[in-house]
Amino acid sequence: MLLYLTEYLAQFESGFNVFSYLTMRAILGALTALVLSFIIGPRMIEKLSVNQVGQPVREEGPDTHLIKAGTPTMGGALILTAIAVSTVLWADLENMFVWIVLFVTLSFGVIGYVDDYKKLVLQDPAGISARAKLFWQSLSAIIAAVALYLWADANGTLDTATALLIPYLKDTTLYLGMFQILVSFVFIVGFSNAVNLTDGLDGLAIMPTVLVGGALGVFAYVTGNVNFADYLGIPYVAGTGEILVFCSALAGAGLGFLWFNTYPAQVFMGDIGALALGAALGAVAVVVRQEIVLVIMGGVFVVETLSVMIQVASYKLTGKRVFRMAPLHHHFELKGWAEPKVIVRFWIITVILVLIGLASLKIR
Repeated sequence: MLLYLTEYLAQFESGFNVFSYLTMRAILGALTALVLSFIIGPRMIEKLSVNQVGQPVREEGPDTHLIKAGTPTMGGALILTAIAVSTVLWADLENMFVWIVLFVTLSFGVIGYVDDYKKLVLQDPAGISARAKLFWQSLSAIIAAVALYLWADANGTLDTATALLIPYLKDTTLYLGMFQILVSFVFIVGFSNAVNLTDGLDGLAIMPTVLVGGALGVFAYVTGNVNFADYLGIPYVAGTGEILVFCSALAGAGLGFLWFNTYPAQVFMGDIGALALGAALGAVAVVVRQEIVLVIMGGVFVVETLSVMIQVASYKLTGKRVFRMAPLHHHFELKGWAEPKVIVRFWIITVILVLIGLASLKIR
């Protein structure tokens, strides 16, 4: 929105041309989201507290979590508000990729909001049934996946849009054709639920989301620049550069939320935030053709999800548990690790994985 205003003003004052640079708008997007979080955050936390929208604690969870009961949740609304406002202000609103990623983020946020509302406000412990939640997640993901496929087909870029890039190997891609719709669906829905499973400790999910989102912004920038893409040997996808503004807004909003969510948390993001942010990461990875790299950089989310799957499968097949508790972060808590130690170590692991993922730009 402000891009068009600055383009108009640049006719009268050349200094406004600085806002045409993608990097400048990305920086402003991050700062806008951060400032909005700081402004809105205290008011939102107060309102959630007054309305007694407090987090219930699992009875079978670690005893140290009992003090968290009643902490305001649904704070993910703060993140989504900051992301949406900042993106609309600084991104090119004629870019289809921006709208598709925003659609995925906000639609999954709505699903999470309904689930949180039923659990916390209506006091319905079941919330949305697992089947209903998966249905609505699937519908949103399929709409986005089909839209990306048809958009690429209409613009003659279907080969690029359906090529699965194999990182660290030169000129190695798998051309998926219509199977790309299935891959897009799996990554959007899969990472949505993976981030939701990881969101169990103060700040555990949001910092890795910020780190991975920021790294995906780098991929978006170089993928959308024909010279950088050619030099780095990655697919060039015109228009993906604008996703950098979205990723910057996500990083800024995430850091703003972390201000209130860091241990001991004043607010939790709830499903409204976790489902939306995970879906956003999946959607961005699909757009910039870095699905496998997302698996690497988001390794914490992947391992947390696998720990739940392994635990459930082991218990059903053998009656025994592999971990003391799943997801994995609870296992380490029950081993005696203090909550802040678990959180920071998972952050450090994510930094390492993000650097490994970024290295794929040069290692081929």
